[in-house]
Amino acid sequence: MAQTVKDRVVAIIAEQAVLDPSDISPESTLESLGIDSLGLVESIFAIEEAFDISVPFNANDPAESGFDISTVASIVAAVEALVAARPA
Repeated sequence: MAQTVKDRVVAIIAEQAVLDPSDISPESTLESLGIDSLGLVESIFAIEEAFDISVPFNANDPAESGFDISTVASIVAAVEALVAARPA
């Protein structure tokens, strides 16, 4: 069975946080998972590679970029939007 965007994003975040994916809830923040700014950058690079997308360079400012990194659920939603907008 193919992984969903949510499953893949959670797996990437879990790997960065050195946690089991089952320990991550949609409401989790990266900070609460122990992911620092370097971990955020590494997570974004992994997400870009996994989905063949480009996350806005100013993702840490959701008002400017439209890419909200406040919770795992918001990251999943932002990745889903970028995947949907990807040219066919």
